[in-house]
Amino acid sequence: MKRLSLYLFKLSSFILLVACGSSVPTEYTQSEKLPAIYPDYTEVTVPVNIAPLSFEYDGQADEMVTRYAVGNDEIVCNGQPDIDEWHELAQKAKDNAITVDVYTRKGDQWTRFKPFNIYVSPDSIDPYISYRLIAPSFVTYESLTINQRCLENYDESVIYDNILCGFEKEGQCINCHHYQNYNPERMQFHARQYKGGTVIAYDGKLKKVNIRNDSILLSGVYPAWHPSLNLIVYASDKTWQNFHTVNPNKVEVYDEESDIIAYDVESDEVTNLENSKTEFEVFPAWAPDGKTLYYCSAHFERQDTTKTKMSEVIARFQELKYSIYRKSFDPNTRQFGPRELVFDAAAIDSSATFPRISPDGRYLLFTMGRYGYFHIWHHDADLWIMDLVSGKARPFNEVNSSDTESYHSWSSNGRWIIFSSRRNDGVFTRPYIAYVDKNGHASKPFELPSEDPDYHRQFMRCYNIPEFMKGPVTITPQTFADVLKGDSVNVKYVNNFAH
Repeated sequence: MKRLSLYLFKLSSFILLVACGSSVPTEYTQSEKLPAIYPDYTEVTVPVNIAPLSFEYDGQADEMVTRYAVGNDEIVCNGQPDIDEWHELAQKAKDNAITVDVYTRKGDQWTRFKPFNIYVSPDSIDPYISYRLIAPSFVTYESLTINQRCLENYDESVIYDNILCGFEKEGQCINCHHYQNYNPERMQFHARQYKGGTVIAYDGKLKKVNIRNDSILLSGVYPAWHPSLNLIVYASDKTWQNFHTVNPNKVEVYDEESDIIAYDVESDEVTNLENSKTEFEVFPAWAPDGKTLYYCSAHFERQDTTKTKMSEVIARFQELKYSIYRKSFDPNTRQFGPRELVFDAAAIDSSATFPRISPDGRYLLFTMGRYGYFHIWHHDADLWIMDLVSGKARPFNEVNSSDTESYHSWSSNGRWIIFSSRRNDGVFTRPYIAYVDKNGHASKPFELPSEDPDYHRQFMRCYNIPEFMKGPVTITPQTFADVLKGDSVNVKYVNNFAH
């Protein structure tokens, strides 16, 4: 009955859509409870330039009226607030709050719920994000896209579609999109399988690069583009996956080997940075000043040579504990220093992955789980934050939930983070945004706003690797496809880049 009544409400909302100028009921029963709304936007902090936070009543009702108010200015509507009116109201609420009153009608009886606030930060957010959209199953990966979304409204478009170059036996798997310093004109992504390669877009110039070379393990994944130099650092790994039948973490991804490599975009040269036989190195990430490279590494030594290495890794997968390391880097000489331990997750019987450093260089945000590195499939995965000045790390409890928190990135001004979470249903990852103050404390996260508030509960795709951008990618999907269909540029191996 609840779901049926919800759809009846949605139908009535559609009929009365954005009837701004509607009147607030004058006769009602007062409830001391907050309204049950989806998404839950009660007491959240939002950027001043965010799209309207449309929501629906998640109970039995025939009609809903919502009043958004800042002082004497208000929006009263039966559905979604008008975008222009919302932005005007948000500007007036800057550094203060929008008060929200929700009224619902069942039959002839109106109920007014306890009002709540939407706090409006004067700190804006980058206008765009991009992400992969993929089904929560490895058998349908061909229906995969990289999309971009404007955060100031609801506009969404495809950057690249997996099926533009082929299908089935001639299919692809696209992954690892990344930008240099939030710049959509300097982008890269990788395509596996048919016509595979790494696509580099740099100020209007496009090329497909074959990063494979006899002197390195494999091609590059998990890219980290230097903030100012044409230098991209990758993990280079031999990856396998298993599917569990009993373990609640249904998918496990392992490395048989994994190194850290660096690629020069201009010279097409590649070199090894870390390639120990007893270390699995993954997830490189630059500090914003470009003088330090962070990454994760797990120590693994063979114990049973009667098995293949991969068989032994699978048998001992829960022993893989990744810690966070860093290497100094001189941008002038392009020389890297020795590795230095930053956070010893293995010492506390845990595994830390996906390090990302705040734009001011103060905070390190990472994902923590019991073992392994593919935490997007681990229900125990949480976000942690480390103060790089004091060296203290803690669970980021302000944003964590009882389910998976995984991929994350910082906005360019360092005041916002976006991350993937399975908190809604344990199956689909959805993007959540949270405000982070200068002391490293976060506000309550809010779900990415949608024009249809029920959109994410009906959308059968996972959001993967959300990244902030200062603007949209303007290269068309077909142009990317034409580049992928063409020939690759082969890399040359060098011992280092100091020449």
